[in-house]
Amino acid sequence: MPAVSRSAKTLAVLTLVCCSVFASPVASARDGYENNGGDTTQDAGTDGKGNVSVTVGTIKYDHSKNGSGNSTGALTSSTSWTPPACWYAPMYSPEELQKKLEPIWEAESTGYQWDAEQREKYNAKDEEKGFNKDKSGKGYWWGSYVNKDFPPGWDACDEDYFWVDTGDAPPANIPNAVTPEILAGLAYNEIRVPGTEVTLAPANNTKVNLPTWAWLDGAEFKPVSVTASIDAIGLSATATAEPISLEIKPGTGDAVTYPASGVCEINNGRIGEPYAKGKADQTPPCGVKYLRSSGDGSYPLQATVTWKITWTGTGGAGGDLPDGSFGATQDVVVQEIQAINR
Repeated sequence: MPAVSRSAKTLAVLTLVCCSVFASPVASARDGYENNGGDTTQDAGTDGKGNVSVTVGTIKYDHSKNGSGNSTGALTSSTSWTPPACWYAPMYSPEELQKKLEPIWEAESTGYQWDAEQREKYNAKDEEKGFNKDKSGKGYWWGSYVNKDFPPGWDACDEDYFWVDTGDAPPANIPNAVTPEILAGLAYNEIRVPGTEVTLAPANNTKVNLPTWAWLDGAEFKPVSVTASIDAIGLSATATAEPISLEIKPGTGDAVTYPASGVCEINNGRIGEPYAKGKADQTPPCGVKYLRSSGDGSYPLQATVTWKITWTGTGGAGGDLPDGSFGATQDVVVQEIQAINR
């Protein structure tokens, strides 16, 4: 899908929602919207007093083991992978769907024939069995949810509501029915990792032709994880990010990195090695040597950490997701070594 502005996307959704209420039975399935912050805004009808009930397929996120602090940020996938764009999950109980649809039919804005077909589909005239009320507590009407980040394919889930008994799998011909792997992808999208400002030493004393040591605080750079779950069907998945390497780009061609690739692998749970007095002339396991002064300015050193992403889910499911990265740029002032004339 071509890039569009946020306002254009919002307009598209508003148009979609309006159409779902007044025209298309297929579009009406789009009542669930999932946003990037972990909250959900999902319409399950009202009680006549403006009180909206939350749909049963709401995804809950456990962020208790996520990265925290002002410098945290979201990961960028190492591939073209994007989070799930849309999916199907439990949305309404029989009573909730009845409250959702009957006012639409009574408004007579969708046409007599369509209203009649819908009433027939949901057996609406049967007060005891209509909308599967005889199965209350034994299943749910499923509908589609849309990721508010609008990744490609966000508008692909256009099936109308369908019923699934508790314990049964959704129909095989329904694509994107929620699975642990889909939940893992949504959890991945919620992961936040620490900022990547590296510690450089000797501190405030970066000199031409002298190695500068670089390392990251091991206490901050440890695995983080987010769990996504849907309680109504007992489905959950946890995505875990673990740091595996740090890449340093000095910000100038007049520099060499240690190692030569500029990629510092994690070793014994840490990236790089803290500088200690007396090591100024040694080669650091992770660092940089500038060959030219930055003059009156500075060099934009870029540090990017790569995180390996794995997931586990309900029923022993699990696997890998594409690696993610998060980086930052910091200014480094490089000075000439001052000789002392006697």
